[in-house]
Amino acid sequence: MTKFSYSDYLSQFRYAGNNTVPGLRGDRRRGDNQSDGASEPEDVDPVVCAIKRGDVETVRNLTASSHWALKENKDGWIPLHDAACLGQPECLKTLLRGIYSTVLFFPVYFLEHCRSRLPCCLLCLADSIFCVSAACELENVDIVNLLLSYGATVNQRCAQGWTALHEAVSRNNTEICEILLRAGAAINPSNTYTIAPLIVAAQQGQMRAMCYLIEKGADVNIQTCDGVTALYEASKNGHNEIVALLLTKNADANKPTSSGLLPLHIAAQHGHDKIVSLLVSVTSRARLRHSWISPLHLAAEHNRHTVAAVLLKTGADVNATLPHSHSIKYDDRRATPLYFAIASGSTKTAEVLLNAGASLSLDPVSPLLMAVSRGCISSVSLLLERGADVNASIPTCTTAFPVLVALCLNKLPLLKCLLDNGCDALSCFACTYGSGPHPAVRGSSIITVGSNGYAVQNGSMLPRNCSEPPEAITQFCEWISIPVMSKWTGPIIDLLLEYVGHVQLCSKLTELLHSHEEWHIVEKKLLSPRPLLHLCRLRIRTQMGRYRLRSITSLPLPNRLIRYLSQAD
Repeated sequence: MTKFSYSDYLSQFRYAGNNTVPGLRGDRRRGDNQSDGASEPEDVDPVVCAIKRGDVETVRNLTASSHWALKENKDGWIPLHDAACLGQPECLKTLLRGIYSTVLFFPVYFLEHCRSRLPCCLLCLADSIFCVSAACELENVDIVNLLLSYGATVNQRCAQGWTALHEAVSRNNTEICEILLRAGAAINPSNTYTIAPLIVAAQQGQMRAMCYLIEKGADVNIQTCDGVTALYEASKNGHNEIVALLLTKNADANKPTSSGLLPLHIAAQHGHDKIVSLLVSVTSRARLRHSWISPLHLAAEHNRHTVAAVLLKTGADVNATLPHSHSIKYDDRRATPLYFAIASGSTKTAEVLLNAGASLSLDPVSPLLMAVSRGCISSVSLLLERGADVNASIPTCTTAFPVLVALCLNKLPLLKCLLDNGCDALSCFACTYGSGPHPAVRGSSIITVGSNGYAVQNGSMLPRNCSEPPEAITQFCEWISIPVMSKWTGPIIDLLLEYVGHVQLCSKLTELLHSHEEWHIVEKKLLSPRPLLHLCRLRIRTQMGRYRLRSITSLPLPNRLIRYLSQAD
């Protein structure tokens, strides 16, 4: 049999609150294939006819023989089904006495159809749930008492191990919980997925049921087969009051799940900053250090900037890195919370981390490369403002021009942002072949962006061993000649020319410009002398250096001069 985990259970089933119950075959219906529970079978069974009339005496006489009491019609119904569906409580009691202690089954849609009819609560759902659980689901105290008086088993389980107490707790009905416990219900029964009622209450935020179970002796630290506790579930689902209650009842915040995560981890991941504040003081620092990932990493990955601020304020290490055993599972060997934030587009969280002193140099691949590959201008601008190297390279990919230019692809605003911050545009025109013929483009020299946003060569991810040397140096003219980029040659070169003086194009770039008539204007720009105003601007920008260019708007200069140097004019 396939083993299911607790997370599998949560993804497939519900605790309560809708019409889908674990283990049911909800399509098992009347033979006429109608979903309406009021539709009547074409039946001349004398017991059924008596039930329709409400003739209790006839029903009692006929069902004295088990032949009539348990006789199924062509749809698999016995008279008990009809008594429940037709709302005949006295007939139902008579039938119950006749088949005392028999396990009863009932199609799921009849419970919903006849919810207002008292007897319907008595019946089970298709080959899974015993009648007490169904009565608890409809929260009918009278029927629960009636069933228990007829010998119904209070700890009966459905196919997934769901008991009547689970159902009562999921409804936050402490009155029924009391009835069940008085009848001998186990306080800590676990279902097939080892989920105890206390965990159900924590997951759903059922405070009354939670307090009641704890008062009756439920184990606050009971765990599922995956190591999940009530505290973990409450933390995950943002139930602040229940988390506070569990902590006052000595719930252990340092019990990890099978995945190694603590309640603090899951609260951080889901952005519950108030719960994070409650858990930080009771979570072991040593336990956190031995976790494969920090809560700050999870907050960064899921853009939980308020949680990140709380964690940093309480002493979390902004530059904590993943263990090598987990870092190598990522192609880019990401390690820091900052990289996780940039990789998931969490600019706000990245700003919080940078304000707290996050380093830009602890990851094998610069966070700026990731930001550019994602096309996120806000993240790129933030990183450049904080000192990221605009000419950063990829360890296993050597280019004669800034690799960031290649990662921009056809995103001209992103490329302009890099150029404004000092990206080396001149190197794009430094071709070793010049005006001579170019060799055929090598497949291994082609740099594109993979489906996951990282640089690839020849259609494959870069080697996992970052110490492997590159096969060849890729030149700008080779990269822009590939089909996916060649249609953007004109606009890209036109933009690059705004950041260089007079340059000579190689034969490959000249050929590309000749291939489109609308790009002839770019050739004219190349053949004409560059304006003195433009050359002066380039000279001043060169003298300033790229680090000052990042803060040019804050320099004590006239606004007109700032616009001039910023290429805004």
